[in-house]
Amino acid sequence: MQSPRITWINSDDPPDTFPSIDAAFESPDGLLAAGGDLSNERLLFAYQHGIFPWFDDGQPILWWSPNPRCVILPREFYVSRRLRRFFRNSTYEIRFNGAFDQVIERCADDRIGQDGTWITEEMKTAYRGLHSDGWAHSVEVYLDNQLVGGMYGLAIGGCFFGESMFSNATNASKAAMLALCQIIATNGFMLLDCQVESPHLLSLGARLMPRDRFAATLRKCCGNATKFENWPLHASKISTFLAESSPAALQ
Repeated sequence: MQSPRITWINSDDPPDTFPSIDAAFESPDGLLAAGGDLSNERLLFAYQHGIFPWFDDGQPILWWSPNPRCVILPREFYVSRRLRRFFRNSTYEIRFNGAFDQVIERCADDRIGQDGTWITEEMKTAYRGLHSDGWAHSVEVYLDNQLVGGMYGLAIGGCFFGESMFSNATNASKAAMLALCQIIATNGFMLLDCQVESPHLLSLGARLMPRDRFAATLRKCCGNATKFENWPLHASKISTFLAESSPAALQ
């Protein structure tokens, strides 16, 4: 039996040159295509259609659309009693889009037990370009005016596509996710895309969504690709976001 062949995209192909996500491999799960470039136009088209880049140094650009997809419905972000108590007593301060470069660098730092990082210099350059153009955003967590946690991703229409997070202090990345979910829920976002499941994400209320349903949801919330600009301009204590959270999330 002949193995399936991956679709190759040339760098000068139009940004919408992708096979149907239904053609993605079952193993490795979601591998869809290779090649192309990381231009703003290609990245935006990819995300709107349930596709994202993920590759290591020395590899061509690899494009993925796993099935199922790991997502969080913003109002369903789960805050346990223990975590709620921690945040109520915490002095963490939340800021938005004030340190995008630092956040992506921290996310790219080699992790213990990992051989390198998938956030290559090429990826950093691409997402900095998306940030400069108003598509990519960061959430930052500060303790005593020091950056101790955060995350970044893309906001397109009614979906926030989470890319990566880091934490150098207890529950700092959870604080970033809580703040993000509160902001996007308040502004009518339908989904926080987490891409691939993990026990950590599932413990925070993430669920698995079949790829066809995920794609259909994206057509509803990202069909009109608008930028999101309603980010808080001033820093807030994490307890503020906890108090404003949906009661359904505070279980």
